[in-house]
Amino acid sequence: MIKVWTDAAEAGLLDRYGERGSTFAYLPDTPAARAVSVTMPVRLPSWSVPFGLLPIFEMNLPEGVLRERLRLAFAKATGAFDEFDLLSVVGRSQVGRLRYTGDKEQLHEDVPFQSVDEILEHRRGGGLFRYLLEKFASFSGISGVQPKILVRDENAFAEMENTGHRLSQSYKGATHIVKLWEANEYPQLAANEYFCLTVARKCGLDVPPFRLAEDGMALVIDRFDLRMDGTYRGFEDFCALNARRTDEKYRGSYETSVMKRFAQFANSTHVNEDLDRLFILIALNCALRNGDAHLKNFGIVYDDVQGEGRLAPIYDLVTTSVYLAKDSLALTLNGSTKWPMAKELKKLGETRAGGTPAKIRQTLERIDEAIQATTKEVRSYMKEHQEFAGIGRRMLQEWEIGVRTSLRG
Repeated sequence: MIKVWTDAAEAGLLDRYGERGSTFAYLPDTPAARAVSVTMPVRLPSWSVPFGLLPIFEMNLPEGVLRERLRLAFAKATGAFDEFDLLSVVGRSQVGRLRYTGDKEQLHEDVPFQSVDEILEHRRGGGLFRYLLEKFASFSGISGVQPKILVRDENAFAEMENTGHRLSQSYKGATHIVKLWEANEYPQLAANEYFCLTVARKCGLDVPPFRLAEDGMALVIDRFDLRMDGTYRGFEDFCALNARRTDEKYRGSYETSVMKRFAQFANSTHVNEDLDRLFILIALNCALRNGDAHLKNFGIVYDDVQGEGRLAPIYDLVTTSVYLAKDSLALTLNGSTKWPMAKELKKLGETRAGGTPAKIRQTLERIDEAIQATTKEVRSYMKEHQEFAGIGRRMLQEWEIGVRTSLRG
């Protein structure tokens, strides 16, 4: 049995249900503000599913390399290593406000220290990837097939980047997300994402501070859910909002499963502004040829589960078509997964984001300008890092095609 915590307070108990399912029940007298999700208000009856975990509890489970490493490390002790076992391992350190412990345990994170500067300067040589996975795998409740870990940087306690605020010395959670890559499978993935996020920032989207390691082996991103007092904002991805499991992340459309669903759960006076930003993000994914913009790569954040929900800052933005020659959209748009023409994106902006034809046209032009400005930075980086030159050229080719078809039409 697993105890579920929200905002560092006990909320309910999660247990196995039937042969392969799970069930969650709120503790007696749990206040409404301690609900685990905007989709699961506090109630007397339990919440159950016949297979796996409820989407909100599955949301941050690692995938890919990290999941396999944890399975190998813990399967011998636990026997069959399923999602319930995985959550019990990584549940104490998660993205967002939820935490998990044994039903008799008290909550504590105690993530080990790790210098972010050491990662960026790559002082450990070729063993950095293996060292970070071994040290932080069990503290990394964060989803994604790409290897990602959560680390606690010493300097974050002195001063967070771009702020004059200081974290309390008593804070023991992770401060940064570190994204790594398998060189043989997705070469230069960190640099790829670095420049895609650069475009997003130039478009005026909310992007957490991010830095690329000197050798391009890692991308370090400040946590966007961490407040300066050491507490956390709520975060839910669109799999959770659509009540879908992670293996259903490619099921749905941008019109309904993303934009319509966001309007239902935004509950904010800034909903129109955020719908504009959401449209920009979808159009940007098309122009950059990111075929992995699935339901888990969009999310909302909130300070109060009953209060205003805002579009989450941008994360997981990559030109995937340089690795998958015949890549396409992750979700459908206008009933198809083919890369859209500009007229289809204009229709989406006008019908789902409520923009006028002139405003949508200006938005696409702004994305175009951001890509052209970042192209100069990519070319400069290519000259200084020959190992990136091949991927860089292919990225720029894909961007050119994306701009020509999806933005300019």
